[in-house]
Amino acid sequence: MKWMHILSFCFALCACAEDIARTKEGFPIPTAKPQFQFPRDHGSHPEYRIEWWYITGQFRDEQQGRYGFQATFFRYALNPEGRSRKDALGQDQLYMAHMAITDVSSQRFLYEERLNRDGWDAHASAKDLDVRNGNWSLKRIEKENMHLLASVRDAVEMDFMLSPAKPKVLFGDAGLSRKGEAPSAASWYITFPRLQLSGTLRLDGEERKVRGEAWMDHEISSSQLDKHQVGWDWISVRFKDQTEMMIYQLRDKEGKSDPYSTLAWIDREGKVTHMGPDQFSWTGKGTWKSEKTGAEYPIDVELTGSRPDGRPFRFKVRPLMRAQELSGALGGIAYWEGACEILEENEVIGEAYMELTGYSESLGESLQ
Repeated sequence: MKWMHILSFCFALCACAEDIARTKEGFPIPTAKPQFQFPRDHGSHPEYRIEWWYITGQFRDEQQGRYGFQATFFRYALNPEGRSRKDALGQDQLYMAHMAITDVSSQRFLYEERLNRDGWDAHASAKDLDVRNGNWSLKRIEKENMHLLASVRDAVEMDFMLSPAKPKVLFGDAGLSRKGEAPSAASWYITFPRLQLSGTLRLDGEERKVRGEAWMDHEISSSQLDKHQVGWDWISVRFKDQTEMMIYQLRDKEGKSDPYSTLAWIDREGKVTHMGPDQFSWTGKGTWKSEKTGAEYPIDVELTGSRPDGRPFRFKVRPLMRAQELSGALGGIAYWEGACEILEENEVIGEAYMELTGYSESLGESLQ
């Protein structure tokens, strides 16, 4: 769901009626029941237009200081099937990356964006997970353990090991996640819902040992939103009982939930249960307005619906900090993305990360 940050300098794609397997520009469209081969499919798929590796999580230092973080690597193809152009270096792929950290104790939110060309100062391997943008990198080192190196401005350095606490899962139809009625509105969606995090955080020159948990999405697409969709609300949750939940609510121009909105439950063994928008509701209860962009985000949220066993739920989403907006200096589209906790009957039952898009401007209009 994280591709919107590069849309300001990309043009829209649409499916070709004669050949729904490709866009009119020749980019392939994700198909049903992909035959993934790992670790190769943890790597880049350069023939597809849009791809991202996205990690969010929360951790604490040795003094119990609390933090949230986001690390996102984007790849954007400039021509189909990875075809090279003859003119200059870096004409095949563009790479954007976002890093952000929420320092809960000081109520400080810091972020940084980068945009580089392939071969210039960024790269993504097509053989395995190995992506880089400047001195930021994410790499698989053994089995499915990963190493993240990142920074935010001159204030933060992160050196994290990420180890799966449970197996990766595939969302949608065996990995094909539909985001709209158009055949092109889809992605392949691979997720590690619970990663154990350990390593070091250097904040304002002071190094701290940290431990926590994270969530990682890897999506491959050539186009996603339908034209009538203006944005989405997304959340990932790790409950204390070792289950997880993911919701994306796609919104139309009237603010209503699109029929392709989805709730996914992950049980302790990693089994995924999907539910449609008639089985859950996402309701904004309070807003925060950005002084920088003027966007007003419904960050106080109530989630209601039914669990896979039929028991009802009513969750409150409480942000750890209200001002967690990335203003889109490079991507051109502002969005709110931040660390939260989940409450049920006033008791904290899990950690979450929430993303709210399409509140500063319509993403559907950006796709026209």
